[in-house]
Amino acid sequence: MANSEGRKLWGGRFVGDTDPIMEKFNASIAYDQRMWDADIRGSQAYVRALEKAKLVSTEEMEQIVQGLSKIYKEWSEHNFLVKPGDEDIHTANERRLKELIGAAAGKLHTGRSRNDQVVTDMRLWLRDAISGLTADALQLISTMVERAAAEIDVLFPGYTHMQRAQPIRWSHWILSHAVALSRDVERLVEIRQRVTVLPLGSGAIAGTPFDIDRELLRKELGFDSISLNSMDATGQRDFVAEFLFWASLFLTHLSKMAEDLILYSTKEFSFITLADAYSTGSSLMPQKKNADSLELIRSKAGRVFGRCAGFMMTMKGLPSTYNKDLQEDKEAMFECHDTVDAVLKVTNGVISTLKINQDMMEAALSPDMLATDLAYYLVRKGVPFREAHGLSGKAVFAAELKNIPLNQLTVEDLSAISPLFGADVSSVWDYNSSVEQYRAPGGTAKTSVTAQVEHLRSWLKRQKERLYLIKFNQLLI
Repeated sequence: MANSEGRKLWGGRFVGDTDPIMEKFNASIAYDQRMWDADIRGSQAYVRALEKAKLVSTEEMEQIVQGLSKIYKEWSEHNFLVKPGDEDIHTANERRLKELIGAAAGKLHTGRSRNDQVVTDMRLWLRDAISGLTADALQLISTMVERAAAEIDVLFPGYTHMQRAQPIRWSHWILSHAVALSRDVERLVEIRQRVTVLPLGSGAIAGTPFDIDRELLRKELGFDSISLNSMDATGQRDFVAEFLFWASLFLTHLSKMAEDLILYSTKEFSFITLADAYSTGSSLMPQKKNADSLELIRSKAGRVFGRCAGFMMTMKGLPSTYNKDLQEDKEAMFECHDTVDAVLKVTNGVISTLKINQDMMEAALSPDMLATDLAYYLVRKGVPFREAHGLSGKAVFAAELKNIPLNQLTVEDLSAISPLFGADVSSVWDYNSSVEQYRAPGGTAKTSVTAQVEHLRSWLKRQKERLYLIKFNQLLI
């Protein structure tokens, strides 16, 4: 047997060297090494289970645990040396363990396959990563909620179909996006529950023939439950697909918000001004201030969508249990995590530093946006809404024929459309009164928006307390 094959975890039945091109094509160490921490924790827990099953002695168990602790220190201090032949993080750590403690290292893999080892590592890594993303998402939502509370008196146009629709509060717009992000956090919490299922002890496909205490492993590694079926445990990547979809939907929401802010920052709108720290310029046109932070937030969504769609295509044609195609799972998971992490940090910076131009926002309000209020005026006088809608539309048409704003129609002009229009119709032409009529829960009246702020503050408090408990419990593991 060639020496290079002897170093591999699977090299026993092979003769001769692997083609260098295949060696490189097959290796995943370049990216899966970021799971070094999870791999070591999983191995330390597993050797304790081996010791309980009397498959290693207490002395051997202590040797292995201490050796792995040394490897942990090397990784954490950036001193670990990846060598040729280190196909993946599991091979690298086991190779180094053998260098440190000798033959006892060969017992660590007893009853364990890389099939259950790698998915354990991935679940450990993603479980911890989800906590970080959740914390950042909560910080962003908190920034948005507090901004909404501080700027609650600012009015500006609400848009549908990119056309001016009705006056709303700026805070109402902010909270519309905060609420969407709060759903994303709740989805992520739900996904975490399905991530924290222990696959270790499933072996390659059939399970383990040894008396491995999987409940001990679950407690050691802080998982919530144990996988039910070994074939499913090693071959499914539902949790990765769920995370990729979550990232796609989350960035959809941030992309939509970014698109609005890009428009609001243009000279044509001038509703907001981005901080210089989150803007760039032009190499040719000195006057330009580009919203590149927002444009990149918008564009990053496409990258994540592509990863999600690509991984689903990888999975959809696979036969049962583990296949090498699943090596594609890690790069997709890592890249989507890193993209979301970066987008979250930049978005929080943008939202916390942008300045609103209240005068421009309020100047953009126009009387035609009160056409619905004109219909409501008639509804309050007993006119069925559908009829009132038609009469208000006639008033809009009359103003357009006269080439005047809607609020400059005289009482005589309006009474010609309906005798129910009286002098009190002048009360309709007030933007503050307009928004204040939407007092029902969820509306844009000040009391309603204040209630939304308080609801989200309470929700944030509960979520942060839950996250604190999760992190505290992880420290106890």
